[in-house]
Amino acid sequence: MLMIFEIMKMAVNIRKLTLFLITVIFLISSSFIIHWLEPEMFENPFIGFWYVMTTVTTTGYGDFVPDTTIGKIFGLFLYFFGIGLIGIVIGKIVEGFGLLRKLKEEGKLNYKGKGHYVIIGWSNKAKHTMNEILEIDDQAKILVVDSLPKSPLERDKFSYIQGDATDIETLEKANVLEAKAVLIFTGDKEFNSVAADGQSLLIVSAIESYAVEMNQEIYTIVEILKEKHISNFEHANVDEFIIADEALSDLMAKAAVDKGSSKLIMELLSRRSGVDIRKITKKHIWKTYNDAFEDLKKLGANLISDRNDFQILTKLGEPIPNEAELYAICTKETYDKIMKPN
Repeated sequence: MLMIFEIMKMAVNIRKLTLFLITVIFLISSSFIIHWLEPEMFENPFIGFWYVMTTVTTTGYGDFVPDTTIGKIFGLFLYFFGIGLIGIVIGKIVEGFGLLRKLKEEGKLNYKGKGHYVIIGWSNKAKHTMNEILEIDDQAKILVVDSLPKSPLERDKFSYIQGDATDIETLEKANVLEAKAVLIFTGDKEFNSVAADGQSLLIVSAIESYAVEMNQEIYTIVEILKEKHISNFEHANVDEFIIADEALSDLMAKAAVDKGSSKLIMELLSRRSGVDIRKITKKHIWKTYNDAFEDLKKLGANLISDRNDFQILTKLGEPIPNEAELYAICTKETYDKIMKPN
């Protein structure tokens, strides 16, 4: 008994892989031993394996039991040693799951998914953006990169990577090459526009360098505090800028001049109205803007622009260029109908 307890103590402290290997060898060898000890009861090693597994897992069906004294002594050995070994293995497995969960909460596991949205910099703005993305696309997967000691949220379709976003290793862990888009935010309490935009520039430069090195493209959207800093980002190939200060000022000015207009804009930006601005793929049957306008109108959508050109109504008779990027206002249901293959 003392020897068995000493063996058990050693088993607790050895490496998991070694323990699993020892367990497999023990189970298989025990199956052959019981078959060798009592070949009449245990006609083949598989039946022996059945008996060993039902014994060490305390199932004990009783359909196969040893008849001889030596067989029963070996059965006692299985009770003491085998059950203890299996208990340790199960404990190691549970411990492994606990460690895996801890590493995930601390953002130390690599993200293997694809088609996700990467948010760099956790803040109230980032959280609101995440909720809006999930409202628009209920299948969206969100991954946040920040230096927080643990994940800021626990919910489905949400992952966290702890690290410095200017570090290539962090970008690799976040799998940004397979992301739909990378969104870069400044902090909630960041009032120094030079420092905040400078940090964003460093992050974008790191992402661009990584993309060039891997010969791929990464769609980047950056929040900046001052419009005059945009020129500093020109070499970084940023796809879209969101200007925090100017956007608020423009909205306030618009509300002052055209009273009530801010409510319309905010309603359109939110999901409460049920409609949204959607990018529409050009169909081959649409030769002119009017073709697209009339076709979308029948489905309940309003064509509003080609990229940032809102003068669609003045050029309905003109042909749609191949590089056109059409946008319309519609509900999600209407959008799904429009995008449905013919």
